[in-house]
Amino acid sequence: MIDYQSLRFDHERHADQDAATPVRHPVVVVGAGPVGLTLAIDLALRQIPVVLLDNDNTLSSGSRAICFAKRTLEVFDRLGCGDRMVGKGVSWHVGRVFFHDEQVYSFDLLPEPGHERPAFINLQQYYVEGYLVERAAALPLIDLRWNNKVTGIEQNDDGAVLTVETPEGDYRLQAGYVAACDGSRSNLRQLLGLEAKGRTFRDRFLIADITMDADLPTERRFWFDPPFHPGQSVLLHKQADGMWRVDFQLGWDADPGEERKPENITPRVRALLDSIGFEGVQFTIGWASVYTFACQRMERFRHGRVLFAGDSAHGVSPFGARGANSGVQDADNLAWKLAAVLQGSAPEALLDSYASEREFAADENIRNSTRATDFITPKSEVSRLFRDAVLELTKRQAFARTLVNSGRLSVPAVLRDSPLNTPDVDTFVGAMVPGAAAADAPIVQPDGSSGWLLRECHVAQFTALVFGTGEATERSLQALKACDLPLHIVRVKAATTEGELAMQRYDAQPGTVYLLRPDQHVCARWRQPTAGNIRAAIDRALAKG
Repeated sequence: MIDYQSLRFDHERHADQDAATPVRHPVVVVGAGPVGLTLAIDLALRQIPVVLLDNDNTLSSGSRAICFAKRTLEVFDRLGCGDRMVGKGVSWHVGRVFFHDEQVYSFDLLPEPGHERPAFINLQQYYVEGYLVERAAALPLIDLRWNNKVTGIEQNDDGAVLTVETPEGDYRLQAGYVAACDGSRSNLRQLLGLEAKGRTFRDRFLIADITMDADLPTERRFWFDPPFHPGQSVLLHKQADGMWRVDFQLGWDADPGEERKPENITPRVRALLDSIGFEGVQFTIGWASVYTFACQRMERFRHGRVLFAGDSAHGVSPFGARGANSGVQDADNLAWKLAAVLQGSAPEALLDSYASEREFAADENIRNSTRATDFITPKSEVSRLFRDAVLELTKRQAFARTLVNSGRLSVPAVLRDSPLNTPDVDTFVGAMVPGAAAADAPIVQPDGSSGWLLRECHVAQFTALVFGTGEATERSLQALKACDLPLHIVRVKAATTEGELAMQRYDAQPGTVYLLRPDQHVCARWRQPTAGNIRAAIDRALAKG
């Protein structure tokens, strides 16, 4: 088994370093973390060459981001590495909330059947990065350069010129577009004189990765003010390889250097394990960190030819697993738009929609993350009294359980107000509105075998979902063919249990058509479209006119 934390990638001198003038590339992605790697792979699959620069030569240390949501796994499926992630990760959907020493609330994140992927998996970030690096290495259009640090940037009308520092000296590189995926301390953001603004929380948390042989169920456990850590909160997650993540709230006055020491971590973990009946279980501390967090974002994610994604553009508290998941969804949104612009099928204005859509999503994540943090770590006596009263009420009042906020877990933003959406002219009910990420469902494939709807959505094209059979469906199929555009058509028939579930999820009738963008977001839907309807919707989704 590969030890991804010990991997070191060699710096290799590139021919660009010996060029008399800076060599031009369509896209340069800065930062080979989960977001930069996702973006590079997605672009390469859309036939866009990518230079990917990273200022280091290692993967992340410690587990860091560990909760990867259903939507993120569906993106990884499209990129060709979702099966590996799910195979290695620990799937879970049940969460339990405790107040003092009593469970007061539990929830199930995926109560309905008919989804290929679980609500979440827990998987250490270094595995996610390692699998993405190996996928990138298999794609000839990705040029991944380790120990290449961007130290300067100059923009002009048709791109940017980067100054890159390497162990063998500096060189310059031209880029049509630059994607800044270089993390919360973004060097590119600083070089451009930009900043992220928001709220910093006056609190500290200890994260510890521990390995132990304990037969605990695979669940998320959250304690408010437990006897083993009075006055604070604690979170416990299971990861791959028998590793567990524990988060201890410490308070603002805690000394980070002292709290990271094994001799201070050990009694905290011991008290937790003793309290849940594992007095004799031995454990090993693998990695630990003390952090302070902020909820903040850049005012704008696009600055000329530079587009910011992931933590370089926005940051949230860790409650709700919204950091890495929202970053992957940034890349999911940006890749198809960059490809469409570079391939000449869309105007540059399409990139403005990346900024507006993902700024909206960032605000939603920050809002949810801030509310969770205020509930988990109240900073006034009144706030604490309210929280504790809610937790007490949950024991006997169902309505109070909806007020418990141990981190509203990540779901994709519904881009209802996107200018790329075609407004409905027909009446629909349900969640699959224009702007929503398409819901998965089991379907029967053309060869009669069972499959999954999202697996059939083509990586490089708009997809049309055509529901049902009969005359109405045939008319819709004729309209799709008559629009004479490179559409990928997926038939969803109702004459099976699988088809009925999909039709319910999309409120479909025979002949209903849903148009999905290349990132699998709904952009239009009709009961009975015409070729003109379809052409106009695709033009709108490409920001034409």
